[in-house]
Amino acid sequence: MVSQLLIAAVVGIGLGIFLQKGRFCFVHAFRDLFAFKDSRVTKGVLAATTITMLFWSIAYELGYYQKFWTPGWGLTGLIGGFVFGVGMTYAGGCASGTLYRAGQGYLHFWLTLAAMGVGYAVFTVLFPTLQTVYFEPLTFGEGVSLFTISPIPAPVLALLITIGIVLVYATVVGRERQGATADQAVAADGGQRVSAPVAGFQSLVHGTKQYVHGFSEIDDWVAASKRPWNPITAALGISVLALLWFTQVFIVGITGPEARWAGYLLQQVGLDSGSYAYWGSVLFKGKGVRVTADMMMITAVIVGAFIAAFWSGDFSIRVPKRKRIPNAVGGGFLMGAGSRLAPGCNIGNIYSGLAELSIHSFIATVGIVAGVYVMTHWIYRDVGCAV
Repeated sequence: MVSQLLIAAVVGIGLGIFLQKGRFCFVHAFRDLFAFKDSRVTKGVLAATTITMLFWSIAYELGYYQKFWTPGWGLTGLIGGFVFGVGMTYAGGCASGTLYRAGQGYLHFWLTLAAMGVGYAVFTVLFPTLQTVYFEPLTFGEGVSLFTISPIPAPVLALLITIGIVLVYATVVGRERQGATADQAVAADGGQRVSAPVAGFQSLVHGTKQYVHGFSEIDDWVAASKRPWNPITAALGISVLALLWFTQVFIVGITGPEARWAGYLLQQVGLDSGSYAYWGSVLFKGKGVRVTADMMMITAVIVGAFIAAFWSGDFSIRVPKRKRIPNAVGGGFLMGAGSRLAPGCNIGNIYSGLAELSIHSFIATVGIVAGVYVMTHWIYRDVGCAV
């Protein structure tokens, strides 16, 4: 358990740093693509998912993995994913984006987290009823990963899929003008887009080489580390940490551990959380309401984001505008409830789920993206969207 907690701290802090420095938010990835044809963060999401898929396929083939997360597939993924996609777009941040911006000092996203907790609690109370009227009739098959049923080796399958993704992306999205958005960094307040220099892997390595050859050049490395990083640079770091977590603990998830935190915190104030079937039997697996490694990992994400933001001069306590409070509360509630209805959030389904080739996650991803698309067009209904 001690080793898992240490891994949780390393992975969580590292993820927080990479998420914050890469401004790695799935809302930006899809909303900015639909609204402005800005694919800067979309490329990072695609890179992170495909690199992780390749890493995990090799780990699976070699036997160095814990367990795939493969819920039963059906319309639950589509409906729950849609609700979650609407919620995260309205709130202005996805599950991972909410964590790193909470660490950056945005009280808006602390409010979003609290509202997500309410969504988890309401779902838990309704879970026995939802089992019979929602999950059972709308779940059509057992959960499965294509890696486990493929007749070809997992790394070969992952490589073929990666090539296919690259070809589709180059055909559909790659026609946009080269470099049109390369220098745009998305501000972390959930909607403003500003121009700023972006540091990539090469600039960081260049700064390190200068450091080796002369201490007087260390300022170049420091300056590069403080600028926003290219999302693809962040994607590589996220993928390496996800591989460590996958081989030692489980796939990367956000809303599942958050739902456990909701049950645990309510337990501390007198509620018998373990008596509720969803917390007691499903999330805590009958082992008692306690702090688990993945709960500590997502907490460390906030710590890592704080470290990165403080180092870069991005940290400050930001009070939300009054007109944005409904976004935080309403969007957060839909994110919490939607992630349980699916089940899974953007990290559990789009990032981890697609990387493990879960059939459920393919369906849930369609729902999430559809939710973002519909909500983006509603938000920008007066000016229109580019896609």
